[in-house]
Amino acid sequence: MKFLWSTLKVNNMEESLKFYQEIVGLTIDRRFHAGPETEIAFLGDGETKIELVCTQQSEPVNIGRDISWGFEVNSVDEMIAFIKEKGIDIHSGPFEPNPHVKFFYVLDPNGLKIQFVEHR
Repeated sequence: MKFLWSTLKVNNMEESLKFYQEIVGLTIDRRFHAGPETEIAFLGDGETKIELVCTQQSEPVNIGRDISWGFEVNSVDEMIAFIKEKGIDIHSGPFEPNPHVKFFYVLDPNGLKIQFVEHR
């Protein structure tokens, strides 16, 4: 069995796309309307994708506090500087649970924890 994608229901497609493109560095693979009230975008250039789904809904998206997506970076310190430059708050960290890994979290526009990880 092959893992294909992880889906995130978003409040605002444009705001979410901006975050995942500018902050995380993902590219849009495809974007389309899936009916009159739903838009879908797949991001990523690898085998596994992120799917963003935006619907005309009355209630805001509610994401569990124990869910996160992790992305590898070359340098946590450089990524923290970049995040701060963009005006995004650090949710928690940085953490160094062992000498081989360092990471921190930010929140995406929908409240999903995004983990940036440096492997040493």
